[in-house]
Amino acid sequence: MDVALVLAVDVSGSIDAEEFKLQKEGIALALLDPAVQRAIRNGPHGRIAVAYVEWASPGGAAPVLEWRIVRDEASARDVGAALLAASRTAQSYNAIGDAIVLGTAMIRACPCRAGRTIIDVSGDNRDMRSVVPATLAREAAAREGITVNALAILQDAGVGPSGKPLLVEAYEREVIGGAGAFVAVAQTRADFGRAIRRKMAMEISDVPVPVQAGAAP
Repeated sequence: MDVALVLAVDVSGSIDAEEFKLQKEGIALALLDPAVQRAIRNGPHGRIAVAYVEWASPGGAAPVLEWRIVRDEASARDVGAALLAASRTAQSYNAIGDAIVLGTAMIRACPCRAGRTIIDVSGDNRDMRSVVPATLAREAAAREGITVNALAILQDAGVGPSGKPLLVEAYEREVIGGAGAFVAVAQTRADFGRAIRRKMAMEISDVPVPVQAGAAP
């Protein structure tokens, strides 16, 4: 297996039904995207393992789709269909750290041996009420060789001292970690599909991240 990828999706109260739908549809379509399919085919083994979890409540991160193998369009379509058919878990708040803890446990228990392991956290707010703070969770994941990347869904135009969006700065400080970790950006909720397609293609093909970390890749 080339990559074991946990997709950890925000289902907090700030995520309305339309945004939730956009996230799930974006992931399902990303798996079928030509660039993502090409990245999978070009890997040493030509296949990846994907799992999907939802997070928000303190200690409430939940696996929704256990490990599935994606090797071609047919298997990608099957995974996407299963994802779209799954019901939304009922959660609130913003416990990103607990999502990373669950992702780490799932990678540890993955029946497939993967060359690289990644937790891909998407959200529209910073870590707030985790049982295990995101900084500690990402450090523990990194010690196990897991990379934690993030996709920031921007809701406002706030900019921090570095000139980057405030949420990007928060995710860089508190969430991402491990080899080659980076933050991708969805400029709006509707932009999630584009952002996750590009992000997944980069993660699977192990493309170096542009120097301007935090810029939308």
